Amino acid sequence: MLTSLTFLALHQLANPTITIETRGEYKYISANGIPNHTPGQFPNRGNPNSIQPQSYNYRIPANPKENPEKLTPLTMSNFGIAINGVPFDPFTNEWWNRDRSSGWNYEAFQNGQGTLGIDHANAHVQPTGAYHYHGVPSPLIPSKSQMTLIGWAADGFPIYGPHAPTDPLNLKSPIKELKGSYQIKSGTRPSGPGGQFDGSFVQDWEYKSKSGDLDAANGRFGITPEFPDGTYYYVVTNTYPWIPRYYVGTPDPSFNRRPGPPRRGGESTHTHDGSTHTH
Repeated sequence: MLTSLTFLALHQLANPTITIETRGEYKYISANGIPNHTPGQFPNRGNPNSIQPQSYNYRIPANPKENPEKLTPLTMSNFGIAINGVPFDPFTNEWWNRDRSSGWNYEAFQNGQGTLGIDHANAHVQPTGAYHYHGVPSPLIPSKSQMTLIGWAADGFPIYGPHAPTDPLNLKSPIKELKGSYQIKSGTRPSGPGGQFDGSFVQDWEYKSKSGDLDAANGRFGITPEFPDGTYYYVVTNTYPWIPRYYVGTPDPSFNRRPGPPRRGGESTHTHDGSTHTH
């Protein structure tokens, strides 16, 4: 049952809009970022921001290609966009001692638990009003017994939910929940916050080849319902890195954004996209 505050917040939201048009070598995506499902209540104790319509205009390759030489790391940008027009954004703008130059970036999911006011859809809201996913967008996944296309990465490759065939080349093989191939480092942090590596920071994690189902970009090649001839695809998982942190292709510049200045001093902040506020 919705509370009166939640009902009021939903009533005030704009209608979700998204258009995807293929023209020549690119797909053009425009959206207002309003989810097509019931979001959590915002503002909330961990996130003081309200959902507001955005103006997203992205371009992705219609026929993406893998870069065989190297992976491209994701910076402080949206990794991709969901089929409902809500961005995937794995990183936070929360830093140890509120100092970006420290090199220790807090994870949105610390010890596997969502922080920073994340709702049931693993999303929360930036100071700009942008609702965005930090993990599996569960309302977009109708069943755990089928493979579900949930979005598009900035390099043009598709993004799927965590449930997929055990054999990537056989859609009729048993469905399983795919897991990433990252593990928490052993030992203690050499600088910054110190203490044992426990998953609280991006830098607490490392890739361990074949320790999970996916590669360093949290993806694999396989046959999917939408790509019967096979494609590389990314997976948003319930384990680290949740949303991929690398691209196998070349991300389109339309997803770029400039981070804000480093934060220092005794202010309590929950920030993304370089925006800040105090509370």
